[in-house]
Amino acid sequence: MQLTHYTSNFKKQKHPITLVCDNISNAPNIGSLFRIADAFGIEELIFCGKDVSLGKRMTKTSRSTEKYVTHKIEENIKDVIARLKTKNHFLIALEITGNSQDLSQFTLNTKQPIAVILGDENFGVSDDIINLCDAVIHINMYGNNSSMNVVQATSITLYELTKQLNS
Repeated sequence: MQLTHYTSNFKKQKHPITLVCDNISNAPNIGSLFRIADAFGIEELIFCGKDVSLGKRMTKTSRSTEKYVTHKIEENIKDVIARLKTKNHFLIALEITGNSQDLSQFTLNTKQPIAVILGDENFGVSDDIINLCDAVIHINMYGNNSSMNVVQATSITLYELTKQLNS
């Protein structure tokens, strides 16, 4: 018999992870990020940019998880990054670069709270932001494409990071 939200016995827990979204403005992506943030028990979801909207199109995808996930919208990502650094967060950019580390080979060697920086849907994480991070990770891909939807990439990344935090 298939279990439901009410009959599953998943243990609820929070992970010391903040997702920082740089100019992610697509409503279905925003809604899906709320769902995945709830599913992995992350601490906070911060949307940065001028064009972020939490309207009706977003709530269709979020399935009410915006009611449970701590979140905020801030205009300037550099201010958010500076504040997280002063709170001793370990900053991880999710981006493919010449120096990024394959997520499957990445080991969390920190007891600090974690902030995962997710880039703009079209341009990724900017070099300015990457240079402020403690680590840069990517998901190894085996096909012709070198990019992945931000929600799928976030899901894979949160699976790996929470697995490491729980072991």
